[in-house]
Amino acid sequence: MWLLIAFIAVPMIEITLFIQVGGFIGLWPTLLIVVLTALAGTYLVRSQGQLALSNLKSSFSDMRDPTEPLVHGAMILFSGALLLTPGFFTDAVGFALLIPAVRKAVFKAISARVKVQQFGKPGADPRRPQRVHPHERSKGDVIDGEFSEVPQDDDDAPAGTSGWTRR
Repeated sequence: MWLLIAFIAVPMIEITLFIQVGGFIGLWPTLLIVVLTALAGTYLVRSQGQLALSNLKSSFSDMRDPTEPLVHGAMILFSGALLLTPGFFTDAVGFALLIPAVRKAVFKAISARVKVQQFGKPGADPRRPQRVHPHERSKGDVIDGEFSEVPQDDDDAPAGTSGWTRR
């Protein structure tokens, strides 16, 4: 329902703002503003996106929860789409999403409404990441076994190329 309202309301707001601003400053300055905001938004999205990507990489390398950097990156991507969409309202929302404080406030509002369940090893503290060391001995069951090679007779040698078929 909210999506339907947004699809109806946003174009109406944009058309109204185009008419108001165009009537106040004229057609060509209005179009120039739209093009300049798209160019400025592209530059800002690029720089903010690189910063968000470096934050995401550092959260992965430090074994921290990558949720917040991922959400920031998604909001930056969404702001880029809004800034490339011609209009004053979408530009205002897009520029607002490029401000880190606004993104943090939006993230807190979203995370308050979303319930996230975590899982891990039984008895492990979910707030502390568990580092897995490849040379560390396993604390689980150890299965010991022996093997022996079975000699292959020439009569039973496979005739096909796969080695699984006999003729």
